[in-house]
Amino acid sequence: MKLRSLLFVPADRPERFVKAAQSGADAIILDLEDSVSLGRKDTARAAAADWLTGERPLTTFVRLNPLDSAHVDADLAAIAGTRPDGIMLPKAEGDASVRALLDRLGDSPVPILPIATETPAAIFEMGSYRAVAGHLAGVTWGAEDLPAAIGALTSRSADGSYTAPYQMVRALTLFAAHAAHVAAIETVYPAIKDEAGLAVYAARGAHDGFTGMLALHPAQVPIINAAFTPGDEAVAHARAVVDAFAAVPDAGVLMLDGQMIDAPHLLQARKILERAGVTL
Repeated sequence: MKLRSLLFVPADRPERFVKAAQSGADAIILDLEDSVSLGRKDTARAAAADWLTGERPLTTFVRLNPLDSAHVDADLAAIAGTRPDGIMLPKAEGDASVRALLDRLGDSPVPILPIATETPAAIFEMGSYRAVAGHLAGVTWGAEDLPAAIGALTSRSADGSYTAPYQMVRALTLFAAHAAHVAAIETVYPAIKDEAGLAVYAARGAHDGFTGMLALHPAQVPIINAAFTPGDEAVAHARAVVDAFAAVPDAGVLMLDGQMIDAPHLLQARKILERAGVTL
């Protein structure tokens, strides 16, 4: 499942579904949770079910309401039998939350994308996602619910950068995903009109090891896709590294363009080629 960009769409706004699908996003997320008011939950569920039972043109996730909410049973009933391509699970608290959702899904499990940092307890369960890796589409995080949960004023400094606690949970998400060998999905960039800032933020995510990112608006998708698609120069270098080791398979260390390369460089090169869709 290719997941460079995942675009949220309020599920009670079906007139936006087609535009979202045409944005170039690798996946859309029909949101039944935060972007839908209490009075429109049923409208959202019906619209999501209609989309899922039709000829969906791209990968479609559904974001449920939290497992401990009064709304999740109705969410699951609405999408029963529709087989979404994945389910986003908010306020997840490690493998126990994933297993609880799998129990509710019964004989129709689908890949799950937990939002892994929205409660204080969740932070202490990050390493447990390895135990349910086979049921995950990836692991992602959020920077809004957690500060609200602990009474913090904000997750960001005046310059927009994350403060130390939220830098930590971002890093934990990154390592939790890679420990489980699933997609590491960077959180949203909320300043929709700040394209330059988004480009910097998305590039930093790719640089740090995230493999994709959540989007709030169709205009963000091309910028995110560009950031998480290896460029021609990176692909060419990765191909050269792989070819160098293929030519001398017993070598532990080689020289390439005047620089030493070894096993970590080979692993990195293979991951770049995989993200670029190059067959090894």
